[in-house]
Amino acid sequence: MVLEATMIVIDNSEYMRNGDYTPTRFEAQADSVNLIFSAKTQSNPESAVGLMTMGGKGPEVLVTLTTDLGKILSAIVQAKVQGEAHLVTGIQVAALALKHRQNKSQRQRIIVFVGSPIHESEKELLALAKKMKKNNVSVDFINFGDVAENADKLEKFVAAVNSDDNSHLLSVAPGPHLLSDEIASSNILVGEDGMPSAAGGADAGEVFEFGVNPNLEPELALALRMSLEDERARQERAAQEAQVQPTIAEEDEAGEAAAADAPAPAPDAPDAPAPDAPGADKMNTD
Repeated sequence: MVLEATMIVIDNSEYMRNGDYTPTRFEAQADSVNLIFSAKTQSNPESAVGLMTMGGKGPEVLVTLTTDLGKILSAIVQAKVQGEAHLVTGIQVAALALKHRQNKSQRQRIIVFVGSPIHESEKELLALAKKMKKNNVSVDFINFGDVAENADKLEKFVAAVNSDDNSHLLSVAPGPHLLSDEIASSNILVGEDGMPSAAGGADAGEVFEFGVNPNLEPELALALRMSLEDERARQERAAQEAQVQPTIAEEDEAGEAAAADAPAPAPDAPDAPAPDAPGADKMNTD
């Protein structure tokens, strides 16, 4: 699979307090970040993912490129919902973080969650898109919350940055579905070979062990894996016992055969009477 360095930019503006996405816009993002991280690192163990916010006073890098999911999850918990989003600056900071990646063979990608109104002008966005394309940076947008209001600007940005279909826009309207489920089955998590990446949603079930996505159903996947391991252990024990039992039987048969071939012991001769026995004097007299 593709070797990538990915910066995830989350929207932590005040709009993320809204509950129109389950359970809130911000928490829906957090679940999705977990999914994206797993997809990228499972598709290629040398891929790395970073995390940053674009709300509040300005963008902030929470975690530089890493393969440690724990760092990402810890950073999300500590992130604060505040202020308004700074989309253009956020993408610029993400691109700078990618530029300083240690493994230069990693392709550069930015995934941006946009859950609040975009205040930047179309002109600013298009200029940034062309710059990203020039620097070979792919940009994916997850448009939720103010979907209709932001759609036009984001569509034009993706059209300008796109090169060989390397950038995508996913718009997710509020509904009973989970944001992470919509992302899992989208082009954002589909590999360049056309196959779903390792954590890529319901349609990707066929590429998983047991046909279960461990990121979407971790408890079920763990239970199935433990069950399989127990069954393998049982079969190994049964095979070992099957090998030991014939050996014991052969040893028993060999022992019985050896006992049958051994000469029978000679019968014991009757004991001669002792000199002082009563019978001895009688024999001497005669």
